[in-house]
Amino acid sequence: MTLAHVLDGLRCSTCKTLNTLWLDSSRAVVECRECGQSALIFPETGEARQEGCR
Repeated sequence: MTLAHVLDGLRCSTCKTLNTLWLDSSRAVVECRECGQSALIFPETGEARQEGCR
């Protein structure tokens, strides 16, 4: 079982359908439930941001 979250207010860049994007953080994927387009995500850990501010 995977926990997926709908991304409200966002459109798919491929099919332009509103509110069909789902974030599956365990697989690090955003997927459109309408057309099936998917994209990998790279979560920010915060460490890189802190190092860049010094």
